[in-house]
Amino acid sequence: MDMAITLTESAAKHINSQIAKSGKGIGLRIGVKKSGCSGFAYTMDITQEVRENDSVFENHGAKLVVDAESLPFLEGTELAFVKEGLGHVFKFNNPNVKDQCGCGESFAV
Repeated sequence: MDMAITLTESAAKHINSQIAKSGKGIGLRIGVKKSGCSGFAYTMDITQEVRENDSVFENHGAKLVVDAESLPFLEGTELAFVKEGLGHVFKFNNPNVKDQCGCGESFAV
């Protein structure tokens, strides 16, 4: 089965504008780390490189880079960029999440 992580058009545009603003970077690195009350939290940062065990997903002209350890937790996820409150935030629509803490900062699979 092919692992797939997708980006909405608005998320891709935001990633590309962040890279353009910083003047460097090839895409957005996303991952998961152990954290919070439910077990895991998402990590995100602009990356300059693709490492040996990384997978790269491209949608709407933007790249997502995911390390091998995080990939199973993110399989099938769609990364969206949505209006929330007064600003915009990245939202992970992750089918693997079984439980999410009240604060929305961590999740369990």
